[in-house]
Amino acid sequence: MTVKAIINGIPVEVAEGTSILDAAKKVSVKIPALCKHPDLDHTAACGICIVRIKATGRTLRACCTPLENGMEITTHDPEIVNVRRGIVEMIMSKHPNECVTCARNQNCELQTMCADFNIHTTDLDNIVPDLPVDATTKSIVLDPRKCISCGRCIQVCQKDQNVWALTFMERGIETRIAPAGDISMAESPCVKCGQCSAHCPTGAIVEYDEGPDVWAKLADPELHCVVQIAPAVRVAIGEAFGFKPGTNLTGKIYAALRRMGFKAVFDTNFGADLTILEEGSEFVERFAHGKGELPLITSCCPAWVDFMEKYHSDMIPHFSSCKSPHEMVGALSKTYYAEKIKTEAKKIYMVSVMPCTAKKYEIQRSDDMKSSGYQDVDVSITTRELARMIKQAGIDMQSIPEEQPDHLLGAYSGAGTIFGATGGVMEAAIRTALKLVTGQTPGRVDFEVTRGLKGVKEGVLEVAGKQVKIAVAHGLGNVEYVINKVREAKQKGEAPPWHFIEVMACPGGCVGGGGQPYGVTDELRLARAKGLYQEDQAGMWRCSHDNPYIQKLYDEYLGKPLSEKSHHLLHTHYNPRPQYQR
Repeated sequence: MTVKAIINGIPVEVAEGTSILDAAKKVSVKIPALCKHPDLDHTAACGICIVRIKATGRTLRACCTPLENGMEITTHDPEIVNVRRGIVEMIMSKHPNECVTCARNQNCELQTMCADFNIHTTDLDNIVPDLPVDATTKSIVLDPRKCISCGRCIQVCQKDQNVWALTFMERGIETRIAPAGDISMAESPCVKCGQCSAHCPTGAIVEYDEGPDVWAKLADPELHCVVQIAPAVRVAIGEAFGFKPGTNLTGKIYAALRRMGFKAVFDTNFGADLTILEEGSEFVERFAHGKGELPLITSCCPAWVDFMEKYHSDMIPHFSSCKSPHEMVGALSKTYYAEKIKTEAKKIYMVSVMPCTAKKYEIQRSDDMKSSGYQDVDVSITTRELARMIKQAGIDMQSIPEEQPDHLLGAYSGAGTIFGATGGVMEAAIRTALKLVTGQTPGRVDFEVTRGLKGVKEGVLEVAGKQVKIAVAHGLGNVEYVINKVREAKQKGEAPPWHFIEVMACPGGCVGGGGQPYGVTDELRLARAKGLYQEDQAGMWRCSHDNPYIQKLYDEYLGKPLSEKSHHLLHTHYNPRPQYQR
């Protein structure tokens, strides 16, 4: 069914149920809004999107009003514009005038709206609340003074992620965001995924900025600073420099990092290949030899690990013991690499560039993250932090020539690259699991069943004459369905519904991570993922086990997957946290 209407004199036809806001976009009319985000349901919280219905003269909020047959709508006239301007001025009267020093300066939806409405001064009294900044998680920073009560962070935290760390406190003009119970973020159920910061229109929630610390370490002549970049960073950072979303800037990032002063440039994709050898071997042990419980569940996402320990600790026996790829590279940088260059581990300072705010938490999660004798990854910065640092360094990303990584811990396969998209870990693991089970290189390495943005993806594969049932879930709100199915089968004594499960906390996987450039939508997630799959297709090696530098690492140092040395450096364990059980 479709409906037909007229918007600003322009005929429009859309599917029944389409909001006036979305219908207007079809005819190139932009209705301003601060509370609406494409990922989220409408809340009509800001009131800026009002439009007038000709038949009744009433003004309605376009984000939550479905278009109806025969409607004639005016979206912009002097009266409507003045009302919108008044609403923005009221919001600004309660907002600190700190744009120049705010982390969202020049990338803030409220700031942009003030510019659009030509708001430079206001006659309203300034009533900014005196509220403390909460940086207790050391991953994300909550500044409730800058909150405009749009509700985006609460909706994504509660509905999409099912974490319930944030809520509205107080009422009326005193309304503010905070963890339920008015406790600190560190005490709350927060899993540091950063989706609240990714959806916040202002600087009320941002990443914990550690760029200045990295600059200080780069200036220390006693340190040997090394760096690694995650798969999803390469296809998103370009958005901060005017590149088309999904543009792969791998070589340019390597070059920029060297100019910034890093002594060696590695790639987390190498760690992804290593993860696949270890995790694939774990799967074979469980699936083919019955050593361990099925399904095996991936563990490379720290927000998912945090969520699992808090809410689903009964799943610990199913969890892969593998550390995440960047932790593996961190451990090897202070052992294998340190030995190669004859440098003390304590002098190596490892920086991870991640699409993720939860990685800031992960690097100090447990003593397992100190398997080199020192903290394996010293600091984790987001894609956004690196973009700012590159700009501070005066590097022109449009013209800088491409360079190669330091291949010892930097060469990678296409399988390592696709880790950055939902389903990529599963697809990479399948490619190598086929080799490990059958002893033969698979003739087919592309598995469409794992790709795309469907919340839960399921499939069945044939491996050595046996069926392997797989599931992929992304966005923590989709995990409950998968985990409950596993739990129900166990309780009934039935075979597991799947043998292998991939979980990523952020919608779209790491390409939609909480530390990626702002403005993420499904369109951007797909563009970024496409960039990763294109690199996979063009790679010299498509499977992790074909990476000769991984083979060399095992031959020279680790011995074999799941060896004693591998377990010490590359694996971890998990702890139930019953105080968070629902």
